[in-house]
Amino acid sequence: MISPERYNLKLLDTAPMLFEFHRLTTTSAKQEFHYPQRDSSWRRDAANREKDALLKFQSNRTFLATSLVGGIDFRGGKALGDTIWPGIDGGLYLRGYIDSLEFVLDARIYSERHYSKNPQSYDGEYIDLQLEEVNDGLEYVSYARYRGHLSLNMGFARFDVGRDVMHWGPGYYNNLALNQFSLPFNSMSLDLQVGPLTVLTIYGDLRVFKGNSNKGNKAARNLYGHRYELDFGNLVVGMSELQVVHDDNNAWLFVPIIPLFMEKGNYTESSNNGALSFDLNYRLFNKARFYTEFFMDDFQSPIELIKNENIQSKWAWMIGAQVAHDFDWKNHAFEVGTLFEYARVEPYVYTHFKSNTAQMAHLEVPLGNQGGPNSMTIDWLMYSRMDKRWVFGLHQKWFWKGTDTGSSINDPNPLNHAVVKKRFLHGAKMQYSITPILGIEGRYVNFDLEWTLLGDRKVYSRAGFKW
Repeated sequence: MISPERYNLKLLDTAPMLFEFHRLTTTSAKQEFHYPQRDSSWRRDAANREKDALLKFQSNRTFLATSLVGGIDFRGGKALGDTIWPGIDGGLYLRGYIDSLEFVLDARIYSERHYSKNPQSYDGEYIDLQLEEVNDGLEYVSYARYRGHLSLNMGFARFDVGRDVMHWGPGYYNNLALNQFSLPFNSMSLDLQVGPLTVLTIYGDLRVFKGNSNKGNKAARNLYGHRYELDFGNLVVGMSELQVVHDDNNAWLFVPIIPLFMEKGNYTESSNNGALSFDLNYRLFNKARFYTEFFMDDFQSPIELIKNENIQSKWAWMIGAQVAHDFDWKNHAFEVGTLFEYARVEPYVYTHFKSNTAQMAHLEVPLGNQGGPNSMTIDWLMYSRMDKRWVFGLHQKWFWKGTDTGSSINDPNPLNHAVVKKRFLHGAKMQYSITPILGIEGRYVNFDLEWTLLGDRKVYSRAGFKW
């Protein structure tokens, strides 16, 4: 299973999806842009890949590798308003298969000391504050995290249940439908491959509010999505459709041949929210790839989309390029590249009629572009990796966010869209940040450092182990 980036649960593989995109750019490998993604090739060399596992078992039909994982973090940031030190975690990593059934699990318990009187979650998921009066004078934050998959591989089809982040489309930072930098959720998916066509259908169990004590989370918010990819070699054409329903669930939407953008009309308008996106990716000479995505949240007619005057046209657009190269120098293997992306998200995209209902969000974070509605983002990343162990990078980001109504994920939509004029980036100020990145991957230990020096100043550093 090829997974998206993990700002939690980092293992020895730093930036896994970045270097998966690098591989797709520099080789003639089949290009696929939906993650997590089926990958059973590891089974052919499972014992060697997990040779350092604490416990290992293998027979003709089964394989199991079990490792202890853990680490210590230092985290903090201006926007977070908190410093976390030390942050200690430990847990268990499992990977294996039984015939056609494959599984992977990374589960950990975290304990952190926060210096703020109002401790904040660094990754956006829930945290539990253990108070002095009930813990013999010791006050700390604790919580648990896990990501995992249980997959049944049936040749042309693969059925998966698990908990992870989903990422659809060729972008790295700024995908518009489903984005790797959102928060993980419980899901199930069916992956069908017929010749050059891949069809993926998903169901996701979303939460409306942050934290685990808000009674509003008893109301169900569910995600259904279909993705279709046509592989023409160097050219990949993709289409994604999403439907979020609030207290109006129907398993029928999981069927991959059901057009969600049509089925949306059979539901109560106030309880469901649909969107459609199209993307293209073209690989040139195994040196570069160029890609774009256009996302339609809502529009009444093509004319309204062109006029772009009011919130009858809710859309977003992303364009990007990645240039990469592999070479050897002084007995070292280098992977180097650069990646550039621009994204524009119009006001009211991902929002809905009533707050905290069918927004395209999980735990108050957009499922798609993390800038959210009424935003513009430019990302530029330069990166390199030596001997698949030493990772270096420099990430620069320019960000603008409007201040009008329609800039927040929970801003309610007026019932009469035609009378509400939108003002893209009104009141926005440019926010600039620069982040050096360092990663070292050893046999048993690893170290990661990301330090944002300007703008939203923050630091993330981690020393971890897997044994």
